[in-house]
Amino acid sequence: MPCVLTGRFEEALIFAMHLHAGQTRKGTEIPYVAHLLAVASLVITHGGDEDEAIAGLLHDAVEDQGGKPTLEQIRARFGERVAAIVEGCTDTDVEPKPPWRPRKERYLAHLHSAPPSVKLVAAADKLDNVRAIVADYRTHGAAIWTRFNAGPEDQRWFYRACVSALHDGPMSIVRELDAAVQQLEQL
Repeated sequence: MPCVLTGRFEEALIFAMHLHAGQTRKGTEIPYVAHLLAVASLVITHGGDEDEAIAGLLHDAVEDQGGKPTLEQIRARFGERVAAIVEGCTDTDVEPKPPWRPRKERYLAHLHSAPPSVKLVAAADKLDNVRAIVADYRTHGAAIWTRFNAGPEDQRWFYRACVSALHDGPMSIVRELDAAVQQLEQL
């Protein structure tokens, strides 16, 4: 069944644009909303419904733009299902963020048993991230690693572990993520 997008998706896009206004992708001048649109597009392309597409637009809102109060705004505006997916894709809701490695290990442990909707949105997020890293590496070289809170080996570990955690999720997107991670591993 095709994904039908309503005014709720438009409202979520506007909300996401306001939340992430002025934010760019790490180390670039690319507006952050480009990532959010890519994630939503991947979710839709891989069979997601409107709630999952909305969660794709909002998947980083809690982590990057206000923590639990932002999650409550999402719940009030877009419903419990969207809020649950966003929460399932969030690796922390506190600022400052906890140390990188333990935070990622907790996230991965959660992802193994996450519901299919969370796995779909998480896979779309990770796929877009890995594709961006690979493309930026090919353009800018090893200097890109300074953008991140963890070096290249830790990044490779994390994304490979994501493939493992998502192995029973929507298979077509997990296969794409695996192929992208293989490219990352060759950098």
